[in-house]
Amino acid sequence: MIIVTGGAGFIGSALVWGLNARGHKDILIVDQDLEQSPKKKNLEQLRFTDYLESDAFLRKVENRQLGKPRAVFHQGACSSTTETDVEFLARNNTGYTRTLAEWCLKDDIYFSYASSAATYGAGELGYSDDDELTPRLKPLNPYGQSKLDFDIWAVRNRLTERLTGFRYFNVYGPNEYHKDDMRSMVHKGFEQARDTGCLRLFKSHRPDYADGGQKRDFVYVKDVVDAVLWFHERPEKKGIFNLGTGSAATWNDLAAAIFAALGKPLNVEYIPMPDSIRNQYQYFTEADLAKLRLAGYTPSFHNITTGARDYIQNYLQPGRGTVPKHPLSLSPR
Repeated sequence: MIIVTGGAGFIGSALVWGLNARGHKDILIVDQDLEQSPKKKNLEQLRFTDYLESDAFLRKVENRQLGKPRAVFHQGACSSTTETDVEFLARNNTGYTRTLAEWCLKDDIYFSYASSAATYGAGELGYSDDDELTPRLKPLNPYGQSKLDFDIWAVRNRLTERLTGFRYFNVYGPNEYHKDDMRSMVHKGFEQARDTGCLRLFKSHRPDYADGGQKRDFVYVKDVVDAVLWFHERPEKKGIFNLGTGSAATWNDLAAAIFAALGKPLNVEYIPMPDSIRNQYQYFTEADLAKLRLAGYTPSFHNITTGARDYIQNYLQPGRGTVPKHPLSLSPR
């Protein structure tokens, strides 16, 4: 049995899709409040053997009622970058991850977990995933801190040679439709461009960046799945790794990719950035892939143009894909 927490969510369900494509069907999916959530659609075309609510799963782990799975992919967490309840994040993100990690390490179970590029904060120390840098990082929000706190725990306890973590950069792709404001700008921008013919981007409030010139490392969820499962198939390779393309693109590049995929002329409107996020805003992110490449991972990543085209034309446009009516399945790929 393989366990995927957050398995009905965006990256988790895509990971189940990737496992299915590789012949894995004996999968336990763990998630929360599934019956009340639209994300249950993400599971409609996937193959798995059982489902557990996250609280019930945690009790079974603590009471040692689950036996020994072949692997645990921990993707479940609060992913809202605007969440302000520090105690909730410490319990739900950091503490939950630590409980699962301790169980897996004790029973020699393969453990892979989701960290985040939010751990890097404003990037003043760069974007290296070297363990020596980890305790010095300064996230800009409580979500980033909750992810960093586990990374620090793993580093300080010398566990990075026994588990595998991934700092996801700006992930986009099928099965994110349920995430509301936390959806990628590819998804939200597609809707704006389709419905209004215009896409709205934040103005820059720094003189060194033009409006729409802020840069992010946008990574397609299919590439994320391929990388995570590559490491699973090579369990001797451990550590905390950046998972992005290694090449930042501007928001203007993203807008151009969306309009090109739609076959429409580029039309962008720049709007003021809300005061509530202005002090937490990352103007630049770019994954340093040196450690990932040193581990032997050589496949290339979709750039924003090719990734957005596949996502929009094969999944988002009516009659051409599977979201939101029919989520990511084994086809197309």
